[in-house]
Amino acid sequence: MTNIADQYRIITNLGGWMDRSARGRLEFSGPDAVAFLQGLLTNDVSHLERGQGVYSAWLTPLGRMVTDVEVLHRGDRLVALVGDGLGAGLASRFDQLIFAENLNVADVSAEYAEIAVTGRAAEAMVAAVVGGDAAALAALPELAQVDAEGGFVVRTGASPFPEFHILVRPDSRAGVVARLEEAGAVAMTDDMATALRIEAGRGEWGRDLGEDVIPLEAGLLDRAISTTKGCYVGQEIVIRILHRGGGRVAKRLVTLAFETAVDVAPEPKAALEAAGAAAGYLTSVAFSPARGRFIALGYLNRNAAEVGRQVAVSGSGATAVVTGFAS
Repeated sequence: MTNIADQYRIITNLGGWMDRSARGRLEFSGPDAVAFLQGLLTNDVSHLERGQGVYSAWLTPLGRMVTDVEVLHRGDRLVALVGDGLGAGLASRFDQLIFAENLNVADVSAEYAEIAVTGRAAEAMVAAVVGGDAAALAALPELAQVDAEGGFVVRTGASPFPEFHILVRPDSRAGVVARLEEAGAVAMTDDMATALRIEAGRGEWGRDLGEDVIPLEAGLLDRAISTTKGCYVGQEIVIRILHRGGGRVAKRLVTLAFETAVDVAPEPKAALEAAGAAAGYLTSVAFSPARGRFIALGYLNRNAAEVGRQVAVSGSGATAVVTGFAS
């Protein structure tokens, strides 16, 4: 396996790939599919047309996340991309909410292989693999899709470089990977993908996002929440925070950069202190070849969550500085 420094060098010039087939994939079909999700999710799906997509969340009545979800309009159906291994469980939970609506929810996770591609030349690499046009791919907004043989390509955003996910039949996976590597793409480790995701300020379900999180705490207002759509589950809590609380939440998901002297990765979930007092905890940590240091995502209480604030990992002496906020 290529080391992380070499992976980053190749990604900076060409691209890298990673198998994301473990993700959950749901399919909503039928005449009431759009209306059904419109009444549940935080973002507006009613305006979507074929090839468009939105990022959203499904909340509990108390405003905490059940899951995050990328909703993709595929013409005769909606495909929803969710966290690793969540397809079957979420399909069952959605299905239990169907009463008189005319739609079907299915777990189609096994029907696709999903390959992430990112890097400076990602558009050209993906175009070479699926037979598309690099300029057209470069012009896609996030979560927009183009058709490919046996599947489709979706523009994603969990990297500071252009990123795309290729979804194809499982029996086409090996051929896609072979063509990517022929074009110069390197296989990325989880550590490399995590470093890129942290640099992009994107939280991931199961690491930075979970059932204890209100989406506003994770910085998801602009990307995942519509403030103009009709009612959805948990809306009252979101509106109360935005309009009565001035958007203030108890904690914020921030990006952190450790001092270069820190040579051992701090553990996710490690407690953080600010000025000697408990302040939060880490969620994702990786070494960044671009910065030559460990970087992280973590939650800090609202008094400590400010750019430039220095924090320390409890009991270790490792210190980091807040560099920004997740989004």
